Amino acid sequence: MGDGFRWLTVGHPSQPELDLGLMVPGPPLDDESADFVARQLGKGLLGGLGLRVDDCRKTCEQLSAKGVELVQEPEDRPYGLEAIIRDNSGNWLVLVQPKPFTAADFA
Repeated sequence: MGDGFRWLTVGHPSQPELDLGLMVPGPPLDDESADFVARQLGKGLLGGLGLRVDDCRKTCEQLSAKGVELVQEPEDRPYGLEAIIRDNSGNWLVLVQPKPFTAADFA
């Protein structure tokens, strides 16, 4: 995931399950997708929320059993196991089971 892919995660120590991820639209998206995301963000039409979970696969199973739409099955990423769900209002939520990583993991 090279090409300058960077982000900042902001959280509070008393709520480790809640992180706010900040990034400029770009890699790993291709140019066309990054441009689309930037335009939607500029219009206030796109947002998302990231939730830290202890067991991403188990959480997805539990939420799916309750009727939550699973947009992306849990997938391994350099930063952890990630899945995407959609709530009943159409909002996307990212579930992340973090894992330790170093800058070399992204080279």
